[in-house]
Amino acid sequence: MQFNLSQLEIPAGNQLLLRNVDWESFEQLLEELGDNRGTRLSFSDNTVEIMAPMAVHEDDKSMISDLIKTMLDEMGIEFRALASTTFKNKQMTQAVEPDECFYIQNEEKTRGKAKIDLEQDPPPDLAIEIDLTSRTHFNNYEKLGVPELWRFDGKSLNINILQNNVYIESSQSRQFPNIPLKEAIPRFVEESKTHGRSKMIKSFKLWLKDYL
Repeated sequence: MQFNLSQLEIPAGNQLLLRNVDWESFEQLLEELGDNRGTRLSFSDNTVEIMAPMAVHEDDKSMISDLIKTMLDEMGIEFRALASTTFKNKQMTQAVEPDECFYIQNEEKTRGKAKIDLEQDPPPDLAIEIDLTSRTHFNNYEKLGVPELWRFDGKSLNINILQNNVYIESSQSRQFPNIPLKEAIPRFVEESKTHGRSKMIKSFKLWLKDYL
């Protein structure tokens, strides 16, 4: 009986590691699994990680994404949100699928493009990772040159800024300076779980006025 990876069932909240995988095999794996899947992949140091997110993971991702979109809209800034798009660079043999990502400064450079090629196009300006069951590996994002990476573990927000090709933890976002997001993001994500998304966004907009 022939076996292929599309037959695998990974329980929510779990990961599968495939080691000693070359780039060509990773490309074949992406093609085999296709785009319509509930898993996320990353590739670094010849290791593929396949992760199946939990429902609470998706909730937090959605709420943080909504908060970012609200800030950008209120600031009148054009952006492009590409969710868990596969970002890869063959020359660097790196690939990652963030929970959410945004083109902000480089939005115009990628506007309308059906396919992003990091050998030619810039990486997203901001990537979001929800770390509820595993801890984000920096390697992929650092090597792909993503300027800012947020990590949320369900209780706290970690903001990382790329400096000299290495992430440095920061108290403020480069994308949203002077807005105390390390305190605000966890607070409003938690508020959404008791009051609902719509009421939370209205409350967030009122709070945001003091900083814009």
